[in-house]
Amino acid sequence: MSSQSLDDATLTALVADATAAPSMHNAQPWRFRATRAGRTVTLLADLDRALPEEDPATRALHVGCGAALLNLRVSAEHRGLHAVTTLLPDPSAPAMLATVRLDHRTDGNTGETGHGDADGGGGGDADGGGDAALAALYPAIRERHTSRYPFDEQRIPPEIRELLVGAARAEGAEFAFLASPHLEAVLDLIRDAEGYAREDPAREAEQRSWTRDTRTEAPVDGITDYAMGPRDASARATARDFLGTAPQPGRPRVPFEKRPQLALLSTAGDHAVDWLRAGQALERMLLTATLHGVSTSFATQPLEWPDLRWLLRDPVHGSGHAQMIVRLGYGPTGPRTPRRPMDQVLTIEP
Repeated sequence: MSSQSLDDATLTALVADATAAPSMHNAQPWRFRATRAGRTVTLLADLDRALPEEDPATRALHVGCGAALLNLRVSAEHRGLHAVTTLLPDPSAPAMLATVRLDHRTDGNTGETGHGDADGGGGGDADGGGDAALAALYPAIRERHTSRYPFDEQRIPPEIRELLVGAARAEGAEFAFLASPHLEAVLDLIRDAEGYAREDPAREAEQRSWTRDTRTEAPVDGITDYAMGPRDASARATARDFLGTAPQPGRPRVPFEKRPQLALLSTAGDHAVDWLRAGQALERMLLTATLHGVSTSFATQPLEWPDLRWLLRDPVHGSGHAQMIVRLGYGPTGPRTPRRPMDQVLTIEP
């Protein structure tokens, strides 16, 4: 352990890496407070960026913040720092999602300590593979992008699938590739959820409020026009159509993959601490996928409807609570989307 203060450049670099994480509608619902002498970074929910129509319980907000937390841990390991993470450290301050104490490594152990929420919670080593396994993911932080473009029909090899399953499991979540007939059922639920959203003016308005036209603005958040991708000619909605019922002149309709490769990320519990762990598991899996040339996107529409979310479970073997549906494959990696400047997300204190 070191008592030397962390410099502003290091703290800024850590948080810049953290904010490269995905979040629902690229809302980036996080803030960070760092202390130089305390060598601590605190992750806070930015509730002004919540989505009350589509994410009223802030489940997706927590998942996105958990993904940012994983990036912070990876960045710390890359810089030779020992990151000790405490989830939900203050029950009286639910917007305080995590604290990360950063010290120079003196051994090979990392992980979470003192996890808890109103229902209790466990501790334990979340890294599984240790410092080297996390640090090895660092090159993928800036390369990972959501791809809303068609993938080809090439199947992900079993050994890569196992790596992705293991990456999620190292963070306390399960990641299961869907097979028929469960796959067809989930595809139906995605299509149904997309249709329900089109019939809900408030939801559609909220979604549209996070779209950005780069011809008229210089966005720092949201889904930009260049990142939306084409429309799926099959109307299966495996990629969310952010323009909804709005006119879409000139936007192409193209065939997406005939056999989408979808996987379900789930956790045993369904509380704030589980959502944060799900976000860390999601990002660890996404970074692993990126390193192995696998492109990814999300099909989370059914998760936004409680009745449909319950139906996502595998009727034969399913257990746990669905937290994310991920589409994976080989194809365009997707463009970089904008990020908020550091002065909007990071405060550094003595």
